[in-house]
Amino acid sequence: MIDRLYVDDVETSRLTEVAIRAMLLELDPHSSYLDKEEVKAMNEPLQGNFEGIGISFNMLTDTLYVMEVISGGPSQKVGLMPGDKIIYVNDSLIAGIKMNNQDVIKKLRGPKGTTVDVKVLRRGTPQLLEFRIVRDKIPIYSIDASYMVDKQTGYIRLSRFGINSSEEFLEAGKALKAQGMKNLILDLTGNGGGILQTASDIADQFLGAGKLVVYTEGRNQPRQELRTTSAGSFEDGRLVILVDEGSASASEIVAGAVQDWDRGIVVGRRTFGKGLVQRQLPLPDGTMIRLTVARYYTPTGRSIQKPYREGHIDEYHRDFYNRLQNGEMMHADSIRFPDSLKFRTLVNGRTVYGGGGIMPDFFVPIDTNAVTDLHRNLIGRGIVNKLAIAEVDMNRQVMLKSYPDVRRFKSDYAIPESMIDRMKEMAHAEKLEWNDEQFRSSEKLIKLQIKALMARDLFDPSAYFVIINDENDIFREGLRIIGNSSLYSKLLKGTSSVASK
Repeated sequence: MIDRLYVDDVETSRLTEVAIRAMLLELDPHSSYLDKEEVKAMNEPLQGNFEGIGISFNMLTDTLYVMEVISGGPSQKVGLMPGDKIIYVNDSLIAGIKMNNQDVIKKLRGPKGTTVDVKVLRRGTPQLLEFRIVRDKIPIYSIDASYMVDKQTGYIRLSRFGINSSEEFLEAGKALKAQGMKNLILDLTGNGGGILQTASDIADQFLGAGKLVVYTEGRNQPRQELRTTSAGSFEDGRLVILVDEGSASASEIVAGAVQDWDRGIVVGRRTFGKGLVQRQLPLPDGTMIRLTVARYYTPTGRSIQKPYREGHIDEYHRDFYNRLQNGEMMHADSIRFPDSLKFRTLVNGRTVYGGGGIMPDFFVPIDTNAVTDLHRNLIGRGIVNKLAIAEVDMNRQVMLKSYPDVRRFKSDYAIPESMIDRMKEMAHAEKLEWNDEQFRSSEKLIKLQIKALMARDLFDPSAYFVIINDENDIFREGLRIIGNSSLYSKLLKGTSSVASK
C-alpha cells in the first residue's frame, strides 16, 4: 500500500530492513538482522583474515560501541579499548546519525598501510580522545598468550572460540606439557564466545568420556546435547579458569561444565550471562536473520542467560554499569540469589547458582582505584604505547643483547626516569595537564604497562601477559589457589570458608 499510495517514491527494500530490525528488537537482545556486509563482518573474526583497524563493534542507539579490540591489531597498538564510543572517523561525525553497520565498515576498513583518524569518547574521560590508526592485515588467532608461570603451572589465554581454536589450544597445551606443565590456568576473561562446537571440544579436553557439556532447548527446538569423548588431553592436574563480566556464551559453557563436574575452580567475577542460541537464517538476497531459537543450559540444568525484558535492549546493555552501582563488582555478598536458582554440582554436591552467567567459586572484586584520570588520558592519547614503541625502536638490538628472553627482561629491566621525562614532554605536547599526585598513584601500573608493551614488541604477544599479569588481581588469585593444594581442594569440595578475596 505504501508503494502504491504514498505521496513520494519509496525504497521498499530499505523500509523492509527497518521493519525487520525493529521487529527483532521486540524479541530479545540477541536476535538480529544482518545485511551482506554485516554477514561478512560477523564471520571474519571467527574464520579468516581481513584488512582494517582490528575491532568488532555494535551500533547501539546511533552510537558505535567498540565491543572487542583484536589482539595484535592496529587498534590495540594505539590503545583503543572495549567500551570506547567512536564519535568521529576522519573528521566525519558518525554518532547520533542514522548509519548501518555497512556504512561504518566502509569508513573503517581499507587497504593495508592506509590510515584512519578516529575520535572516541571513553567513560571517565571528559574530552574526546584522538587516535591515528594504520590499517593492516588482521590475523585472527584465538590464543593471546601461552607460557609457563612456574615449573608446574601453565597459562593459556583464549580470546575467542573460532574454527581453529581447539587445534590452537591442543598445540599450546602440548608445548606447555613438554615444558613440565602439570597444572593449568585457562584465562577466559573478556572472551565473548564464538562457536558452540569449539566450546564443547575444549571442555572435552578436561572431562572424562560421555559427560554432558551443555544442552540447548527451545519451544520449537527439542533438547540437543553435546557430550565429551575419550579424547581429553588434560583430564588430570589442577585446573583454574579465570572469568569476568566480559566472559560470555562459549566461555560460560566451558566454565559452567568445569564447575558443574567439579573438575576445576572458577575464579573472578560473575560472567556476562549470554545463554541464548541463535540460528542463522540466510535470506535470498545474501542478508541474514540470526533468530534466537533456544537457551543454553549447563550440565546441572542452569540457564546461562541473564534476565531481560522484551523491547528493553538499552537496559540490557547497561547491565555492567548496574552491577557497578549495586556493588556487585566490589562485594560478592551484594549478589542475591533466590533458593529457586540454587543447584548442586554433579560430583561433590557444591552449591552453584543459575539466573544469569556463571558465579565463580572464588570472587575477585574489581579495583576501581587502580587507574587515575591522568593514567586514562595517557593511554587514551596513545602516549603510553608511543613511548614503549619508540624506546624499543631506538634500542632494540642493545636490549635484546642485554635481555635475550622475556624472563630476563622481566626480572632485570627497569623503566628509566628518562622515559618518564619524555612522557611528560609528550603529555605537554598533547596539551594534557600533568598531575604529580595522580602520577604517583598510578606510577607502578603505568611503568608496568610500558614494560609489558615493550616486551610484546621485543619478543611476542605472550610476553605482554608474562609481565602485565603481575598486577592482574584475578590472575594472581588464580595462581595462589592453583599453587595451594589444600585451598584448591577445599574450594573444590565446597568446604573452604574463604570464598572471596
